[in-house]
Amino acid sequence: MSKKILAVDDDPDIVEVIKIILEDEGYEVSTLTSGIDVLNIISFIRPDLILLDVMLGGMDGREICKSIKAHSIFKYIPVVMISASHNLQNLLKLPGSPNDFLAKPFDIDHLIMKVKDQLSASA
Repeated sequence: MSKKILAVDDDPDIVEVIKIILEDEGYEVSTLTSGIDVLNIISFIRPDLILLDVMLGGMDGREICKSIKAHSIFKYIPVVMISASHNLQNLLKLPGSPNDFLAKPFDIDHLIMKVKDQLSASA
């Protein structure tokens, strides 16, 4: 059975690119262009990994990540934050922080590698 990935970014082009790349790798990819109701959608989809943009059109992806990591069932799902800001390395040490981060613009091979690393670490 293929692993499920949820990609959340307010740019429809970015989520479409992520979807195409990761589906080519054999993953089942769901996308969202808003952080609204993300916890309900996670409950429904049950992803194995979440790719989450930091700036989500008025919402802060870091706060969404904290909500995911504070949730008793979802806290084990790896979260990779995606951002055009390259100074997110510090976030990885804070409580409720993502498992990893990916800077935009990202290299396709780098995205695939991050996904594989997180999925194998959580297996």
